[in-house]
Amino acid sequence: MTFGHPYLLLLLLLMPVLAWLKGRRSSQPAFLYSSLKLMEGLTTVRKSRAGNVLAALRWLALVLFITALAQPRLSKSTMEVKASGIDIVCALDLSGSMYTQDYNVNGHGISRFDIAQTVLKKFVEGRPDDRIGLVVFAAQAFIASPLTLDHDFLLDDLDRLQIGTINSDATAIGDGIMTALNRLRDLKSKSKIIVLMTDGGNNSGKIDPLTASQAAQALGVKIYTVGLGNAELVREMGLPPGYLPDNDTLQKISDMTGAKSYQAPNAEELTVIYKDINKLEKTEAVVSKYTQYRQLYAWFIASGLVLLLAEIALSQTIFRRLP
Repeated sequence: MTFGHPYLLLLLLLMPVLAWLKGRRSSQPAFLYSSLKLMEGLTTVRKSRAGNVLAALRWLALVLFITALAQPRLSKSTMEVKASGIDIVCALDLSGSMYTQDYNVNGHGISRFDIAQTVLKKFVEGRPDDRIGLVVFAAQAFIASPLTLDHDFLLDDLDRLQIGTINSDATAIGDGIMTALNRLRDLKSKSKIIVLMTDGGNNSGKIDPLTASQAAQALGVKIYTVGLGNAELVREMGLPPGYLPDNDTLQKISDMTGAKSYQAPNAEELTVIYKDINKLEKTEAVVSKYTQYRQLYAWFIASGLVLLLAEIALSQTIFRRLP
């Protein structure tokens, strides 16, 4: 057992002094009787013994209360938490075009959303010491997961995402950047990063992407951009140019913030891109230890109250037996 405020236990050293002072001030017994007749019916309890018992209960209750003030507790577990000092927000496009199946994995067509989700999971799993958050955007942008070191929680949130979670008729890249930026702006970190993954150009929202990038630049936040989509397959499918990312704008966003812009025409290239980002943004982890405690002060308080109630009940019993 340990104590949250062990110095308060020094108060226990004062108790013998207080008891001695109380004994000197009071030379009278705990109970006074005007006649020996009052002793009738109390053959088993002497007045001095009764007074000593009641005083002992009172002093013991005080000991328990002082111990409770010192916050006694039991250690349940000790955890080590590593934090790199890098905060990352992944901004993922959830517009309808992300359903386009222009990626190939093991000979099977797979949608842009599915491949992005898979690679993003591996990226999160490969950075256990970073705080990572998740923002999604289409016609609007919202926070899917706050910045956290609990990556199991983050991955569960990522698994729950699907196209249509928000209005998927448009792509608000600028709003997505600002939503991610608002998660990072007040944090004191060694490095702040946004990884933006999109397959289209900005055609919705209140904020222009380059305006949002200027804000990121002012706050020292890097924006790595990843353009999704295979131009050759899009043409073969007869899809309009809107089904491809605006790589020129994505390049400007990254250049403004001192990061890199990537194009991912296939699954292999997308995996390589995230490995590259992983290498570029590395720092030593700082280890913090956290201990979980089971607090015991309530038991000491309860025990002290029981002793006080016992003292009151015993004193009342003695007085009721007096003639």
